[in-house]
Amino acid sequence: MGAQGEPRVEPADRFGPPEDDIARLWTPHRMVYIGGQDKPADSTPDECPFCRIPASDDEQGLVVARGADCFALLNLYPYNGGHLMVLPYRHVSDYTDLTDAETRELAAMTQTAVRVLRQVYAPAGFNLGMNQGDVAGAGIAAHLHQHVVPRWLGDANFLPVVGRTKALPELLADTRARLAAAWPTR
Repeated sequence: MGAQGEPRVEPADRFGPPEDDIARLWTPHRMVYIGGQDKPADSTPDECPFCRIPASDDEQGLVVARGADCFALLNLYPYNGGHLMVLPYRHVSDYTDLTDAETRELAAMTQTAVRVLRQVYAPAGFNLGMNQGDVAGAGIAAHLHQHVVPRWLGDANFLPVVGRTKALPELLADTRARLAAAWPTR
């Protein structure tokens, strides 16, 4: 407290390591992801958020499209705006354990996701991939999911590289609505 009981204002340079010249952009909202919020307690279907999502409302679950064996949804913790995931309804962790129908639909929905993202956001490229197992970087290893990440020239600027922060230009609900509206009907 100041001399007359008022709060004392401390200069920002008094916080953090004084020995460097790095500017810091604090993003405390990312700590929920880093800390494991919403991660399943175990690998059972009862604990799996991907198994619960299909029973919920599409908007609430960020579901963009549904097929017979697979569905597409936005990543709750996206690498980029429009980051979709395509996954089977069935709780399966290994690509080789997919049925032929699941494999075909997962591939077809991934192709559709690329087409829809091109139409709606015009990215310059894509990262497509699956991380099987914790050691491979799967956030939820018990339920296989294919990432479809749109990329733009310069999207890996100083924020994610230096600041460990991702700037997303649109709310997830708005992105879901735009992509769902552009997804072709069966």
